[in-house]
Order: sequence, then C-alpha cells, then structure tokens
Amino acid sequence: MNAYQVVIIGSGFGGQCAAIRLLEQGIHDFRILERRAFMGGTWCQNSYPGAAVDVQSPLYSISSEPYRWSQMFAEQSELERYTNEVIDKHGLRDKTTTGANVEQVRWDDARKVWIIETTGSGTFEAQILINASGPLSTPVIPNFPGRDTFAGKSFHTNAWDHAYDYRGKRVAIIGSGASAAQVIPAIADKVGALHVFQRTPHWVLPRPDRKFSPFERRLLGIRPLYKALRWAIYWGLETRVVGFKYSKRALNLFAQRVAEKNLEKQVPDPVLRRKLTPDFTIGCKRIILSSTLYPALVRPNVTVHDKTQGIARINERGILTQDGQQVDVDLIVWSTGYDATDGVISYPVIGKGGTPLAEVWKEYPRAYLGTAIPGFPNLFVVTGPNTGIGHTSAIFVIESQMNYIVDSLKRLAKSGAKSIEVTPEAEAAYTGMIHSEMEKTVWKSGGCTSWYQSKSGHVIAMFPGFSFTYRRLASRFQPQHHVFA
Repeated sequence: MNAYQVVIIGSGFGGQCAAIRLLEQGIHDFRILERRAFMGGTWCQNSYPGAAVDVQSPLYSISSEPYRWSQMFAEQSELERYTNEVIDKHGLRDKTTTGANVEQVRWDDARKVWIIETTGSGTFEAQILINASGPLSTPVIPNFPGRDTFAGKSFHTNAWDHAYDYRGKRVAIIGSGASAAQVIPAIADKVGALHVFQRTPHWVLPRPDRKFSPFERRLLGIRPLYKALRWAIYWGLETRVVGFKYSKRALNLFAQRVAEKNLEKQVPDPVLRRKLTPDFTIGCKRIILSSTLYPALVRPNVTVHDKTQGIARINERGILTQDGQQVDVDLIVWSTGYDATDGVISYPVIGKGGTPLAEVWKEYPRAYLGTAIPGFPNLFVVTGPNTGIGHTSAIFVIESQMNYIVDSLKRLAKSGAKSIEVTPEAEAAYTGMIHSEMEKTVWKSGGCTSWYQSKSGHVIAMFPGFSFTYRRLASRFQPQHHVFA
C-alpha cells in the first residue's frame, strides 16, 4: 500500500497548481497520479495541427510562473514547453506516478482515508484526495451506425496520429467546435478534399493575435511589467460578463454584430454563409476566435455539410449523409469534444456509507464552490461543477479554488481532526444561488443546447458571473459551512 497525506489525480495545470501550493505550505508528502505515460495534461496530449490557446498567454499561465511568450496566443508546442518547465522547476516528476489509471476511489469510514485503486500501479491511500483530472480529458466519439466498419483511418483530435500522412487525402472532420476551428485552417490547403460535418455553426470573432518582438519578450521577463500586462488583459476580458449576463444590448453591439460582419466579409457565398450563421445568441455556445477559419471554409476543396446533410451512417468507404449522398474519404477526424458535464469525474467515487457520487449527481453534478461535496470528506474537485469560465483564463479559477483548498487543509490541521466535510445545507444554498443567477445568463436563455448543460438541462459547466466574484467566495473560508471529524 502506497500511503500519502495527499494524492492528486491528474498532472495538468490543475494538478500542477495543487502541487505548487502544497509545497508552499510545507506539505511534501503527496503523490500525483497520471494515467498517461507522460505528464502535462491538455497541452501535452492535444497536439493536433493548429492547436493553440484561446486566451492571451500572459494571463493563461500560472501566476507565480511568468514566461517570455513568443506570441499573444501561444501555440500548443510552446504551451507544452511551458508546462514541462513548470514541472521540472518544482521537481514534480519525482512526485508523480505515470501510467496510473484510476479505476475507483473509496472512502474508508473507519480509518478516514481515501483508497485509490489504479490499473498498472497498484493501490494508494491518502488522507486528502484532490481530483485534478480536468473536465476536458475524456474524449467523446458518437456511436454512429456502422462506425466500426470504416476501412480508412480515424482518430479523435485528442489523440492525433502524427504518423499518418493526410496530405493529398480525402478527409472528413466531424464537428465544428473549438478544436475543429483550429484543425480546419491548419490542414485545408494540404489535403485533397476536406468535408466538414457541422451539426451546429458557431459564432466566430477575429483572433487578435500577434507575435512579440525580441524587445517585448525581454520586457515580459520583468516581473512587475508581466504582472501589469496580466491584469490589463484580465480586466479587459472581465467586461465580457456584462454582455453574457447583464446586458443583451451590449452583447449584440460589441460581439454579435462584429461576428455577423466578420462572417459577411469573409464568406461572400450566400448559401455557405447561411450554413455558417448560428440561430442562437452569441455566447450561448463557446465563441470561436479565429481569423483563418472562414478563409479555409471558402476554399474550393472544402465542403461544409450542415445538419440537413448530416451523417446517416458510416460505411466502409466513408459517410452516407441523411440526404443520400455518399462521401468517400480516407480519413475521419473526430472533433467531437469531451464528456465535460455529466462526466466531471471519469472514475467511480464511493463516499461515506458506501454512497456512489454518481448517485448523488444523478440529476446533475453539484458542489460547494464547485469543489467540495457533502458525504465525501477530504475530497476536493478542481474545475468541478460550475467553475468553468467563458470569458477569461481557467487558470485564474483554478488558483482561486486552491485558496479554498489550502484554507481547508490549514483548518483541518489546526482542528486536530482527521476529516473536513462541507454541510449539505451549505452546498444546497450555494447551488441554489448558482442556478438562480444562471437564469440571467446567455448560457441559459440564449436559445441553444451546448456542452455547458447537463442532460437535466442545468447549466453546470459555467460560473454565472465575474471571476473575481468566484475568487472572493473561494477566499473567504466559512467555518460554519463545514464539519470536522
């Protein structure tokens, strides 16, 4: 039995932030479990052509780990380098077990510890369990009829096969979200034919990217200037919440009209433009930032299939559409996203009294501050329900969660108890507030169905307000909301 004070599941930014904060608190008795053969999470796993961040890099970075970025919106390769530098700087490789796929975690009521069962690395035990596996880590591939009969090559963007040469080939991309919007421009001029199967179009805004000059990169190495740039970007992005929640007029004026003009300017063909025009309010689904997507879609070798030409079935040669068209392809790329709502945690979690988390979350996932769950002591979920953020850096929210987690550990140590648990009343009040506020947002009333929503219809991916509001809530530990045992 491998016993630790803390076990962290996942080695992406969430796991790294947790480990760094533990080290700062003088807690060295912890282990990171990573199911893959390498560390780093999203930006080490997702290496598909065109992969890049959609939040400005000086803000989309760990606050204590500044970096001399080469451009405003970093590409995957640079994010991977940054991730690995953070890991090595803090000696996290020596504290990580890779190839440790968690099969189940179970709370031992008598001993007040978590038992973590893995495939390939045995069983671990921990007083504190931090789940940092991330909401965008379990890829989804729709089970279309005949999917397994396709004779060509197929893979998800999450597991891009770089050994396959797609140049000159006939390629189908299934999906039209954020990853598809990056892959399409990256490969459109290299393939023989590209078929984009789009269930729902997305609103697209120009991407305000730019390369940093050598002088500007030197300035990024000056910590006060880096911090000032971070906060300037932060407050600029925070204004978006006004449109998402408080003013549809502002959303229309400063976002939707810009997106409509962008579409009209870059897609002159009225038939294609109709296919690419969403029927919902901008922001209801994730907004795509791209200055290259529309130019790629108007290329003569690219065909956009909308929902009227959707996939009826997949056969040996390719795709049969609902209007009877046979589309022969050599490669199918699944750009179909992740189980990011009802699958917040991908493995079974068994809490007090043998209660499965899946049962507690049967209607929809819910947690106090998106982090703690009644009946599951000493368990903290990073990027849990309603911690997603559609307008700024997810790392800002992760670091806010760490404030609450660290405060909880301090209180636990000071109390002399073995476990800390949020009360059902506190969680119910918090969740009630979240979904009451959610009614005011475009994610609830924008006229779309998105991955932000659970099967129940509750919007459980997003926090319904300013990110500084979440940080304030997470930074004020409420002893009366917790019990110690």
